[in-house]
Amino acid sequence: MDLFDAVTTGEHGTPVTTRTGPGAPLAVRMRPASLDEVAGQAHLLVPGSPLRRLVEPADEAARRAAPGSVILWGPPGVGKTTLAYLVATVSGRRFVELSAVTAGVKEVRQVVEDARRRLATGGEETVLFIDEVHRFSKTQQDALLPSVENRWVTLVAATTENPSFSVNSPLLSRSLLLTLKPLTSDDVRALVRRAVSDERGLGDAVALDADAEDQLVRMAGGDARKALTILEAAAGAALADGAATADPTSGTPVTVDLATVERAVDVAAVRYDRDGDQHYDVISAFIKSIRGSDVDAALHYLARMVAAGEDPRFIARRLVISAAEDVGMADPSALQTAVAAAQAVQLIGMPEGRIVLAEAVVHLATAPKSNRAYAGINAAMEDVRAGRIGVVPAHLRDAHYAGAEKIGHGKGYVYSHDEPHAIAAQQYLPDELVGRRYYTPSDRGYERHVADRLERIREILDR
Repeated sequence: MDLFDAVTTGEHGTPVTTRTGPGAPLAVRMRPASLDEVAGQAHLLVPGSPLRRLVEPADEAARRAAPGSVILWGPPGVGKTTLAYLVATVSGRRFVELSAVTAGVKEVRQVVEDARRRLATGGEETVLFIDEVHRFSKTQQDALLPSVENRWVTLVAATTENPSFSVNSPLLSRSLLLTLKPLTSDDVRALVRRAVSDERGLGDAVALDADAEDQLVRMAGGDARKALTILEAAAGAALADGAATADPTSGTPVTVDLATVERAVDVAAVRYDRDGDQHYDVISAFIKSIRGSDVDAALHYLARMVAAGEDPRFIARRLVISAAEDVGMADPSALQTAVAAAQAVQLIGMPEGRIVLAEAVVHLATAPKSNRAYAGINAAMEDVRAGRIGVVPAHLRDAHYAGAEKIGHGKGYVYSHDEPHAIAAQQYLPDELVGRRYYTPSDRGYERHVADRLERIREILDR
């Protein structure tokens, strides 16, 4: 096999050899040929890193010292298959790919046995890449242990699930866990531009308009494979149109514009600049719609952001702020919903994350509203910044160190739990702020009950 050959799995998980030459999909043709072409994972590729030693061993001793099993954890389209492929091709080893979706114990043992025979007869080493290893059962994962321990193969396993929960402890303990980061928009943009110009890709046969490039990057959502698939479809459409309307011998690249990208993927571009006015206008309208309790408008602006490829974590963070600032104590559970939504989006990603975000939007938009806690901390901060601070009353000061009692710290302090209703009628604010009110509850939602209780509390404290 040459650099453009690989062994993958066919029907029923049987290993087969496939070509990755000119007739292969663009995403396969543009697979990096060296670590220097890998995008977005610089933290794993520093000189002397375990992954670099595995891919580019300086000598036989370095190769033996390199990890024998690697688990790559990260979202789709960030380069897990690419790194596995480089482990094999750059170091001259045979690359075999199994999918945990179709392969079973029989296929795993077949590959391992073949790798053992090759080693015994002086053949090349084998890199076994298992995609979606979290889909393997415990029995299937256990079947990998002997090959890892004896280094009959170099195992590279990929997963989008947290390995701590999806990979058996024996296999995990024998493997080096590497976490791949999501690709940024700049990472994806660089890959797209390389694919346009590189001879392995489109070889400058097309020119990508700025608007088309922006839309393509947004639609990719940090997935390099998706970006190159969209680019290939759009370029194919543009070249087909160009062949019918232009002189093919002119040598002038065919333009891929926004309309071509839209037509190629059958999705209309949402006019939304993540770094410009539209970004700020839409998120502003989104938050103000939630604050104004217009759930339909809030869902509309959410849809615009999701369709445009806005970072769902950014949306989730704004929901957490809105829950605290605009809903507040009128419905304290809104903050719980918003925080849970932010965590869930991190866990499951998109597109399913849109459902989680929508649920949080509906809760916040339809909840009673109060900004009194927000106003209260702002008022307190104004006093502090203006120097209205005063000293902490002596009976509230720390009295847990030697000599504190002699200088009056803690003297006269009343323990609240010993008092009726667990409220001790004593001074808490500094002298110059006695009587200052920062928090004034509204009469909306749960805060109405807070207002009733706070009135009774302040009657006791003011005695």
